[in-house]
Amino acid sequence: MTDPQVSELGKAITEVSEKASLLVREEVALAKAELTEKVTGLAKGAAVGAAAGVFILAGLIYFLHFIALLIADILGSNPWLGYLILSGALFLLGGLAGFLAARFFKKGTPPTPKMAIEEAQLIKKTLTDPNPATPSGAIAPAAPADVEAKR
Repeated sequence: MTDPQVSELGKAITEVSEKASLLVREEVALAKAELTEKVTGLAKGAAVGAAAGVFILAGLIYFLHFIALLIADILGSNPWLGYLILSGALFLLGGLAGFLAARFFKKGTPPTPKMAIEEAQLIKKTLTDPNPATPSGAIAPAAPADVEAKR
């Protein structure tokens, strides 16, 4: 003969398990819906941003034509001279930007986290040595008299 309390307990456990499973499935569905909505928004934003970039690039081209023709008009010469002067200025700016980019890349390579590596070595040394290590740039602890004097 079965105990009625055991069967009630079994039913309660089964019901809790089913509710928990349902809750997890609903949370996963909600997460999928939220991600779909956000990805759609990002895709729309990227498309509009790309279109804006195309329009800005076209505007920049026409503006550079304007500058070249303005230079030629100010000098009172043929338009090709304005284009030549503007092209030379753009090449100079491009060369300067390339030079600065090369310096920044050289400064940043190789991208090794020196402080993190030093800290990891100190932790390893602290764990393996009987005498704990101290960082090379560590600040010495303040003496109690110094702390009291600052108050």
